[in-house]
Amino acid sequence: MLKLIFIRHFSTYGNQLKRYIGVTDERLWEEGIPNLEQVAYPEVEAVFVSPLTRCRQTAALVYPNLQPVVCEDFKECNFGEFENKNYLELSDHDKYQEWINSGGTMAFPGGEDVQEFKNRCILEFQKVINLSLKEGYQAVALVVHGGTIMSILEQYADTKQDYYYWHVENGNGYITEYEEMDGRLINICNIH
Repeated sequence: MLKLIFIRHFSTYGNQLKRYIGVTDERLWEEGIPNLEQVAYPEVEAVFVSPLTRCRQTAALVYPNLQPVVCEDFKECNFGEFENKNYLELSDHDKYQEWINSGGTMAFPGGEDVQEFKNRCILEFQKVINLSLKEGYQAVALVVHGGTIMSILEQYADTKQDYYYWHVENGNGYITEYEEMDGRLINICNIH
C-alpha cells in the first residue's frame, strides 16, 4: 500500500495577511517557517511539488535530501481579480459578494473556474499515483497548496466530505494511504 503525505507549503507574507495567493509566486516568509525539529514529517522516498517557489522552498526544508519532482498542474488556483487581496480589501467588490453567495463555486472573475482547477489537480494526482506505483514507492510526499490538497481529498477520501472540510493551515497536512483496489485514500489523519 502506498503512503501519501500531503503538506501545505509554509507561510508567505500574503498568507499572513489572509490574502488570496494563487498564481502570485511569493517566497516563504522567514518568520513563518516552523522549527522543523518540533514537527514530525514522515520520511518518504519521493517528493512531488507545485512549481511555485513557496512549495519548492518548503520541500527543500522538509526533505533536503530528495530532489523534488515538479508537477505543473499542482499549481494553486488563479484567483483572477481577487488575487493578492484579502476579504477586507474585497468587501465592496460586487463580484466578490457574488462569489461568496455561490458558496465559492463560481469561476473567479478574470481567473480560473473552480471545477477546472479541481479537475487538473485530480489528473495530476493520478499521474503521481501511477508513477509511484510503477516505481514501487512505499511512501511519497506532495508539497502543494491548500486548494490542491482540498481538491484531491474531496475526490479520493474514503469518507466523502465537502471541499472546504479538508482545509489545512500552512505547514500542516494529512497522512493517508492509497488503496489501489478501490482507488481511495484511507486512514486519513493530521500531521502532528
